[in-house]
Amino acid sequence: MKIVKPILGFTAFALGLLVILSGLSYLFVPKSNTQDAGMEEVIANGIQGEPANSIDVVVVGDSESYASISPLLIWKDTGYTSYVCGSSKQYLSYSKTLLERAFETQSPKLVILETLCIYRQIPSKTIVMDEASRYFPILRYHDRWKYMALHGFHDSGSDVYTSPYKGHRLNSKVSGINSTNYMAETTSSAEIPVYNRLLVEQIQQLCQEHGAKLLLLSTPSTVNWNYQRHNGIKALSEELGVDYIDLNIMPDQVNIDWSTDTFDRGDHLNYSGCVKVSQFLSNYLEGTKLFSDRRNDSQYANWNTLLQNYETDVAKK
Repeated sequence: MKIVKPILGFTAFALGLLVILSGLSYLFVPKSNTQDAGMEEVIANGIQGEPANSIDVVVVGDSESYASISPLLIWKDTGYTSYVCGSSKQYLSYSKTLLERAFETQSPKLVILETLCIYRQIPSKTIVMDEASRYFPILRYHDRWKYMALHGFHDSGSDVYTSPYKGHRLNSKVSGINSTNYMAETTSSAEIPVYNRLLVEQIQQLCQEHGAKLLLLSTPSTVNWNYQRHNGIKALSEELGVDYIDLNIMPDQVNIDWSTDTFDRGDHLNYSGCVKVSQFLSNYLEGTKLFSDRRNDSQYANWNTLLQNYETDVAKK
């Protein structure tokens, strides 16, 4: 009987702590997706500001995704809507979080996962924090006390944010490199971290639950990609039964000129490289027969306005 009392005491303490964490999580979670409201990675989370069920294609991934894909160029070619939920050095666990948030308000028919983050090792601390913050957001948003001290606990959060480029980051600078053999063919394969593989499976399941198709996409990068990684992702895609496109081995379809199509010597694509990738994706999306052209739909007129603004910005740069 002596052991029962300590057990009951610990149980009561644990339950009390859970109640406190739940209450604080409700108070501290941002009431909107703006930076002022405390949202992290505002551009990546800008999809939460889009009208419900208005996005056809959701892209998740690190900076390769938002440098290589322009939703407004895809809109210009096809009339399909897309949003790039990309962030710098994105961990795959955060890709899953962004996708979960997107599915709260959107019903995309296709999810594109840029594959570089599949090879990014996730620190143990980040794994624990990401999983715990799913249940107790206070762990992610504890720094919001500064905002709440100014605005109070009952801020309505009526303002919302969405990216004028739909998650794409425009960069027209040119810093080229002479690189033609970075994808030297080999039979060896780069090993995917075990936890990352599990996350890809969870992302696939998440897509299936929401009626979306998953596509694995490797965008061009001489710095981050090679044939060993290609082989690793190809094997994974075959095991999971999902489509995989590696633009690094498709010069006939996406003819990247590394002397002109990169702004940082082969790490990321610039605007001219992005045009080539976006045109390829436009053709690919049209081939799926999954989407409808909305360019003449008055409910999507704002996309035409944003495209005009985007083209003006490109001309200026």
